[in-house]
Amino acid sequence: MANLKTNYLGIELKNPLVVSPTPLCSHLDNIKSMEDAGAGMVVLHSLFEEQLTGESIALNENLMQGTDSYSESLSFFPEMSDYHMGPDAYLDLIRKAKETTKIPIMGSLNGVSEGGWTEFASRIEEAGADALELNMYFIPTDPEMDEVHINNMYMNLVKQVTSSVSIPVAVKVAPHFTSIPHAAKRLHEEGAKGIVLFNRFYQPDIDLDTLEVVPRIQLSSPSRLHLRLRWTAILYGRILSDIAVTGGVHSHEDVVKCMMAGAKVSMMASALLKFGIGHLATVLKGVDRWLEDHEYESIEMMQGSMSQKSVGNPAAFERANYMKVLTSYMTYA
Repeated sequence: MANLKTNYLGIELKNPLVVSPTPLCSHLDNIKSMEDAGAGMVVLHSLFEEQLTGESIALNENLMQGTDSYSESLSFFPEMSDYHMGPDAYLDLIRKAKETTKIPIMGSLNGVSEGGWTEFASRIEEAGADALELNMYFIPTDPEMDEVHINNMYMNLVKQVTSSVSIPVAVKVAPHFTSIPHAAKRLHEEGAKGIVLFNRFYQPDIDLDTLEVVPRIQLSSPSRLHLRLRWTAILYGRILSDIAVTGGVHSHEDVVKCMMAGAKVSMMASALLKFGIGHLATVLKGVDRWLEDHEYESIEMMQGSMSQKSVGNPAAFERANYMKVLTSYMTYA
């Protein structure tokens, strides 16, 4: 059997398969089942800034506007009140999960503005969480708000959270920074130990019968993985933060691709909603079998082996691949 251990955020995990935030993670029995199925770590569902500040903006209204912020599908859970617990219950879930399981438990905060809500990060740490994922999702709609203002808003928020806790913090970002490598570098400088690629953008639709804006939320597909693999391969070895991939991880092949691109962990949510928690065990068996078939002794041996670290000019490499793809398409069209 190959050695599947990996190190993420300074925490040794028994394998690189992490459960990404999903409504499944709001139930203690499910977390136990995830451990039994082999999960290396569980990231709890997100607590929203609005829940912690008591602002009047309803979370359902945010979802209707397409401003959902984490990779799980909510189409199975139309009423957020059905599964989103309050802050006290969230802390209690962390405590109970740590008492009854042996795998690392990661809390998750979702917000974009600076303010008192970020102080809840320290309470998550006090409850026993091993790490914290800061899930930032923001759609700028004001034409007067430039990229400098937006980037500074992100960096200030990360600094505020990381300075309030001693546990490692990973930042989950969208793929729409002007320069992802520069943003990743700045995030690390502000204290982030990891970067999670990427948030999903849930686009709204228009119901022509009711003339209302409605959500059209779908589970992710493996095709979404390509963008994550590309940027993981570009960033590996060029930034100091650990890289996690989320979105499009469905099979053991997907996990292997993430590791070869340079990720420390691959996160799974939609596949578990579709196939069940037991799918974790199936994927892990596939990863172990693949490593043995290809004579890899460990996960660490393959991490970054297909990255662009050895390429002197990755921008030129990307251009060359772009032209190659177009040429190959025309050849087979």
